[in-house]
Amino acid sequence: MESPMSDNQPSLPRDLFEKNLTAIVQRLSLEEVTGEDGGPYLPLASQLPMVQGEVGNVRLFTGGPLFRMVTCSLVAAPMQLDSHMLFAFTPGSSAVPHFTLDSVSAGDHHAFHLDLIPRMDLAAHRPYLEEVYQPLTEAYETGSAVEGLSRAHLSPTQLAIMSPWMLAHRATAEAFQDIGATVAKYLEHWFTLLDKGVSDAALEGMSAADLQARNLANKAMIFCPEIDPVWQRITGLIGPEAVAAQRALLLGADE
Repeated sequence: MESPMSDNQPSLPRDLFEKNLTAIVQRLSLEEVTGEDGGPYLPLASQLPMVQGEVGNVRLFTGGPLFRMVTCSLVAAPMQLDSHMLFAFTPGSSAVPHFTLDSVSAGDHHAFHLDLIPRMDLAAHRPYLEEVYQPLTEAYETGSAVEGLSRAHLSPTQLAIMSPWMLAHRATAEAFQDIGATVAKYLEHWFTLLDKGVSDAALEGMSAADLQARNLANKAMIFCPEIDPVWQRITGLIGPEAVAAQRALLLGADE
């Protein structure tokens, strides 16, 4: 799969993003929903005088066992920005976590964010924690120990709405390349969960309605501009209308 943002310049963040995007699309037989011109669902144009023309796109995929997958690529050389985000959402009534990967270079550093976003309260549902998340512990510890990583600065609120197995780090170029093996382990575990589902024992009586309500509340916090400052930063680049359209895709309910 060739990204519309591809060019001849080497990009570690783009390479990591495209490798995992292709793996998900092929494994789950997803179909891309294109824009009216047959291109990406939402092209993103710069609103800044210092950056001209198209700077990225939002792509939308559906099918397989997912509700939808949303990606966002932003590449602005004058700002030294090369950012690629992927969110693969399971259905609202599913207990299988959402999969997310961010891969970024900004200036002279690289960064990434990797997580399986919980669909139940881990502190109150031990069987779910043990079935869904404990198998990731070895990969989490190995990934955390890669030389050249430093923890990204996230607020306590941001940490609270993700999982304790989240990896969010700045990285040297060498460390960024090494983290690909950990991303692959997280993705393969997620594929396994999609294939087998979450057991009735791990659900502990959570109904489809309970899962749907928690999912919408959790997404409202994850993609809240007051909680995640990234929305304020990119609004200046692509404008409030494009940001609102992207957030609508990410917040969307499938009920």
